[in-house]
Amino acid sequence: MSEDRLEALHGLGSGALMDKLGIEWLEIGDRRLVARLPVEGNTQPFGLFHGGASAALAETLASVAAWLVDPDRISMGIELKVNHLRAVRSGYVTGVVTPLHVGRTIQVWEIRMYDDDERPSAFATCTTTTRDRPA
Repeated sequence: MSEDRLEALHGLGSGALMDKLGIEWLEIGDRRLVARLPVEGNTQPFGLFHGGASAALAETLASVAAWLVDPDRISMGIELKVNHLRAVRSGYVTGVVTPLHVGRTIQVWEIRMYDDDERPSAFATCTTTTRDRPA
């Protein structure tokens, strides 16, 4: 794990959706990135973790992982598919992203999400694109 790279991620989302949702970066590995999101404050009306929050966590993980591959360019999600497997009512949802395909402009990422007991709560795939920064 690169502590410098992990520390850089902590300031990445200032004022962005990541901060509003409470995403916390936990680990950067050679081929994986891990973050978590609190259930509290990210629930739907019945008190369950909101599916939109898991989608936001998944796309954030994929987009940042793609950016880490090529930090001189910008990366963004262009397709996201999420399967919700288990309701989560408290604690955190932790997401782990790993690459399925890393090309120069298109990447495909797998995101597995877990509750605090390490039970699968959601599974996602996200396709990202990497582009040159605007002038």
